[in-house]
Amino acid sequence: MASILYKWLLLFSISTFTGKPHPIFVSVTEINHNAAAKTLEISCKIFTDDFEQTLRQQNKTTIDLLNPALKNQMNPLVNKYVQQHVKVSADNKNLVLQFLGFEQQEEGIISYFQVDNIAAVKKITVTNNILYDAKPQQMQIIHVMVHGERKSTRLNNPDEAADFEF
Repeated sequence: MASILYKWLLLFSISTFTGKPHPIFVSVTEINHNAAAKTLEISCKIFTDDFEQTLRQQNKTTIDLLNPALKNQMNPLVNKYVQQHVKVSADNKNLVLQFLGFEQQEEGIISYFQVDNIAAVKKITVTNNILYDAKPQQMQIIHVMVHGERKSTRLNNPDEAADFEF
């Protein structure tokens, strides 16, 4: 799995310098159970260009996720999009994700969410169809960490759900 992600980053870095579109379409979602804080910490990384294009199409407005002056206008759009396309449940209970914000990192936008009052968890179900409507070849990499144990999977469009048991 790590080699796939490394190749993705390498290919995208090369495409950034050549100006050619990147050859694969992937987002990475990470979920970490923080037992001490009793929270689930969730992040979603999406290629900036694909994300901006999708937000433009959906919102019919100017989208610039990299412009600090527009950050307050972009926050609700990022939050709404991710919340529509990523659903998380813990032990068969649907969770409400609290949006913390987003930042640009390398060629992607990482959005951050949190769920409070999660003292323990045995099963996490993730439904993720980020950019499926815009990119038929889109895939999702999902990492979940509970009790220091990490489990990962890949979903290819149209597959959108994965279960993780600990």
